[in-house]
Amino acid sequence: MSANSSYAAAGVDTAAGDLAVELMKEAVAATHGPSVLGGVGGFAGLFDVSALKGYERPLLATSTDGVGTKIAIAQALDIHDTIGQDLVGMVVDDIVVVGAKPLFMTDYIACGKVVPDRIAAIVTGIARACAETGTALVGGETAEHPGLMGADDYDVAGAATGVVEASRVLGAEKVEDGDAILAIESSGLHSNGYSLVRHILSQKGIRYTDVSADLGTSWGQALLEPTRLYTGPLVKLLETEGVGTSVHALSHVTGGGLAANLARVLPRGSWAEVDRSTWSPAPVFRVLNDLAGTTLESTEGTWNLGVGFFAVVSASAATAAIAALAGLGLPAWQVGTVSTSALPSSGSGREAFEQGAKGVDGGAVRLVGSYAG
Repeated sequence: MSANSSYAAAGVDTAAGDLAVELMKEAVAATHGPSVLGGVGGFAGLFDVSALKGYERPLLATSTDGVGTKIAIAQALDIHDTIGQDLVGMVVDDIVVVGAKPLFMTDYIACGKVVPDRIAAIVTGIARACAETGTALVGGETAEHPGLMGADDYDVAGAATGVVEASRVLGAEKVEDGDAILAIESSGLHSNGYSLVRHILSQKGIRYTDVSADLGTSWGQALLEPTRLYTGPLVKLLETEGVGTSVHALSHVTGGGLAANLARVLPRGSWAEVDRSTWSPAPVFRVLNDLAGTTLESTEGTWNLGVGFFAVVSASAATAAIAALAGLGLPAWQVGTVSTSALPSSGSGREAFEQGAKGVDGGAVRLVGSYAG
């Protein structure tokens, strides 16, 4: 018995892995510009960073993440080409928060059994989103784990690296009193809070193939709506003359929800109130809350409720920034203002401020008012 056939007897199919690579090759290669050396299939990806010589003090930014339990819905419906966009959104959109432009990304897929078409669909989705965000997909790994994972089970993760000029780094240290806080629209749930979503549907006996009259589509289609990609437009915004330098901080609304993620990018001693009346959460959020018998407000720490990013900009540039974002395909609106005055009281039935999220000793944020109908 050959070594390969022995491995196959143990449940690992190296030939299937090779076929998966062949199926995804073209999509991955499409993300490669002149800075990528070596092509697909090497032990390590090579990226020429000669362009960094043009920076005065280049800083590398890096991020890693996964997609979470949204994958369970993709697996249940056997639809796998959108999960890749979710992964890129979760990873690369964290990099642009500091003002960095992404350079390259790698991915990792663990599965119970390599099904070439399935793996190729996942990676093709990753490559398509990488191309949209200007990120080279320079490598990856598919690991087959028979006995540890079911034949149809898989998980995905990725890591990306970007670069930013030290003097252009965004963050709390640039935020000033009176800065405007802009909300940038999400495409739906993105990739957070799916354990709660799945729990709600399970409790109500709803299948992903069931059609929701309120949503006008099946639950599966609504829940697999891909994460909106912000990196490309935001990089262009930061490079826009007269507007780019007015952007002081960005926040990616992921795990932890609205107030917590905004608080992370505000300076210690500052605070902000986010006005709920400035937007109306999409139907998917309302229908899920109705099913669960909960309020929109109760899920602000779990779901993005229609806001995928926050941008903190100079007050004088708020209108121009909103217009620029609209021109780049990102609907945005002002939801609040940064203040460094004394923190208002949280008493008399008013919501408490949230701060200290994820270990960051930043500003304080609370949501006020009622959502628009």
